[in-house]
Amino acid sequence: MTNNKNYRYQVFEKASLARNFEEQVITNVKNKKIKIPVYVSAGQEFIASTIATICKLKKIKPLIFGQHRCHSTYLTFDGDKGKLIDELLQRKTGCTKGMGGSASIHSTKINMYGHDGLMGSNGPIGVGACYATKKPTIIFLGDAAAEEDYVLGALGWASTKNLPLLVVVEDNNYSILTEKKVRRNWEMSDVAKAFKMKGFNCDDNPMNIYKYSKFFFKQPCLLNINTNRIYWHAGAGKDSEKTFDRYKSEKKILGTRADLIDHKTKKLIKNLWKKHLEK
Repeated sequence: MTNNKNYRYQVFEKASLARNFEEQVITNVKNKKIKIPVYVSAGQEFIASTIATICKLKKIKPLIFGQHRCHSTYLTFDGDKGKLIDELLQRKTGCTKGMGGSASIHSTKINMYGHDGLMGSNGPIGVGACYATKKPTIIFLGDAAAEEDYVLGALGWASTKNLPLLVVVEDNNYSILTEKKVRRNWEMSDVAKAFKMKGFNCDDNPMNIYKYSKFFFKQPCLLNINTNRIYWHAGAGKDSEKTFDRYKSEKKILGTRADLIDHKTKKLIKNLWKKHLEK
């Protein structure tokens, strides 16, 4: 990487788009403009933002298999913002024609394939697509979805066939409200290593994620990224205000330019939502 600061700003721009979009989602859930369950990625947006930035720098357009909490994945990989708004408003002009909702976002334009709703099923489906096409593929999973048996079996197959696959586990420590320590005593990075894949465990600092990008798409690789959500499933509640917020941290580190990015993006997204709500 030739310019650390420039890279970090690129990531922040994507994260700002995702964070400000999600804050508008929550606002419009509260005022009942959005009438469907939503799974927001606020707090976790630096994962998708960083991976998308790295792919752009590498000039790679991967196949993308997201699950719930995938708004930031869609947005940071250049999905159409207006179409996502319309999707959440259940309109036929939405990215999934108003039928996918928050958890099943689909866009052939950015190679993102909608989720069917079965927990973790995007794991084996993504592996199958990668095996069939041999194209660089990313599977985004939550730490609970990664525990499903068919996900583990798919990882074994991906390793055996040496596929150009990147599995990103967005590890926010919770399955709804159940902490990881209650559910298991092992880490996904260790499971990956047991399958003879590259397996790593890190936080959602964009500089730390970048360290492992040299392995992306050259061989099967699993990155368990520890992060912190803000909102519970369907926006039903909120985690503690004391929970570490990567967005606020990066904004403080990057200074005035980040403040300007945040202000400009907030205004842009607010106006875009207003325009679509008035249709």
